[in-house]
Amino acid sequence: MNSTNDIENDAPVDNTAHPAAWIRAALWLAGVYNIVWGAIAILAPMAIFRIAGADPLPVYPELWQCIGMIVGVYGIGYAIAARHPFVHWPIVLVGLLGKIFGPIGFLIAMNSGRLPAAFGWTILTNDVIWWIPFSLILWHAARHHQSRVEELTVQAPSRKIDPLGRMVSQRGATLIELSRRKPLLVVFLRHSGCTFCREAVADVAAKRKEIEERGAEIAFVHMGQKEPVELLEKYGLTDLHSFRDPSCSLYDTFGLKMGSLNQLLGPQVWWRGFCARLSGFKAGSFDGNVFRMPGTFLMHNGELVRAYRHRNACDRPNYVRMANLPEAEDEMPRDSDLNSPIKSLI
Repeated sequence: MNSTNDIENDAPVDNTAHPAAWIRAALWLAGVYNIVWGAIAILAPMAIFRIAGADPLPVYPELWQCIGMIVGVYGIGYAIAARHPFVHWPIVLVGLLGKIFGPIGFLIAMNSGRLPAAFGWTILTNDVIWWIPFSLILWHAARHHQSRVEELTVQAPSRKIDPLGRMVSQRGATLIELSRRKPLLVVFLRHSGCTFCREAVADVAAKRKEIEERGAEIAFVHMGQKEPVELLEKYGLTDLHSFRDPSCSLYDTFGLKMGSLNQLLGPQVWWRGFCARLSGFKAGSFDGNVFRMPGTFLMHNGELVRAYRHRNACDRPNYVRMANLPEAEDEMPRDSDLNSPIKSLI
């Protein structure tokens, strides 16, 4: 069991401000490739058609030279984007769209007999092989810009403050104060439009009586600009303490970082989302950082005694188990006792 000061020291830091080396390398490579390919199309417009066995050859090679010019200009754009990928993400987006629509046009032309199938190798090198790297670049750019939104949502204080002792709920209490009254189960939600956020609120409502019978109080932390009054009213939870944290300072303090692609959009998440949708948990509009991971924690006397950080956005913690104080080592919950194992205890 560690003090709340240790929570801040142990919290992982999201490294989304600077693009990885492979992102710049991929854009530089795409830039060089497009410039070279465009130059070949301009200087020798019939070469590719002859290699592909096109018969007859195009009557107006100038049109192909124009396409080569466009491809070359894209190459210059990619080279510029490589310097600041997260700033110039629209160039990557437009490039990806072209690399998606280009193969569609080729398939239509090949099906009608106007282009030979051998011409498809250019589609592989020009378009298909770039789908994954360009998509990942856009994913990382979106995460970066979402983090910037967090920073700009609330003006940064002139000096660092302790969110545990300074941030107050809609009922005027801090997490430290609440945890000194009785054990406090703190449930961190994802953005309010998330299917699993709504499912989590419903789960807490269903288990509220059992949780409170164990002597624990419940508090929510959310990242919206406004209180999720409608959601809490739906499940009769408006009397619980709710902490509005649009800058995600509490999320950072408790070590809830940005999720990876698999954690947020992996196969398990899609399947669970489908099942949750069938159970009536509809998705809503985004209000908060869509990349931030949720978690559940038990605090007591100003200290953190249990921690559950979701491995995937769709995890469903056993809130009743989490509400039990670990009085002795043999009372600590085993992995098999929870819907998902506790990832770490701080």
